[in-house]
Amino acid sequence: MSSSVVGAPGTLRRYMHSLWLLSARDLRVRYATSWLGYLWSVLDPLVMSAIYWFVFTVIFDRSVGSDPYIVFLICALLPWVWFNSAVSDFTKAFNKDAKLVRSTSIPRSIWIGRIVLSKGTEFLCSLPVLVVFAVFGGASFGWGVLWFPVAVVVQTILLVGLGLLVAPLCVLFSDLERTTRLILRALFYASPIIYGVHDVPGVFRELGMFNPLSGIFTMYRAAFFPEQWDSLAVGMSAIISVVFLGLGIVVFRRLERPVLKEL
Repeated sequence: MSSSVVGAPGTLRRYMHSLWLLSARDLRVRYATSWLGYLWSVLDPLVMSAIYWFVFTVIFDRSVGSDPYIVFLICALLPWVWFNSAVSDFTKAFNKDAKLVRSTSIPRSIWIGRIVLSKGTEFLCSLPVLVVFAVFGGASFGWGVLWFPVAVVVQTILLVGLGLLVAPLCVLFSDLERTTRLILRALFYASPIIYGVHDVPGVFRELGMFNPLSGIFTMYRAAFFPEQWDSLAVGMSAIISVVFLGLGIVVFRRLERPVLKEL
């Protein structure tokens, strides 16, 4: 990977140490003034899960997803919150700490990594909630649980790639911040969160394969819902995530200097 993205000055050890310090600072700042603290990591996806469970189970005659539906929802909503919050923060990753970004000697890509790591830590800390709902909801799990760490790795690759694209572009084109919010709203419904990959009809299912979140959410659900497995979706998500990472590295390398001048 290019030195402008990861590299010199400094070693990989120094980079990882700085990444950890910045990510830990983000978590401390977020929870220092919060009485609920950890609960904020799970409150949003839990409220969303409860709403969609009520709408599609109590009000409407649900024909999508799998039972227990609340577990089906949480399996995708927890990683969605990680994805959504990380991409949202990418839009202001450099502007938020413009002075520090200009003056620091560490690679500027660390401002992307800190967001992925801090939001990913919150995601991992929210997983006990999924376990509790799975136990009390009567969900059974099998060997598909081995796909869970693979999903975390693929989602991390995807987010780093997107961050390397979104963060510098939002500095150069300020309107992209609002555009990104609109895209995220549409992407929520275009991703198999309240439904599964097999519930999408016709050509829309084929188009959905190009959404890397389809395969990622499929891997998260594999532990509890093996019938939701789709090898094509999983394979496409891995390929597209790697493509985004490669594209992000190239774009970040070319835009780093213009971004520093703009800041």
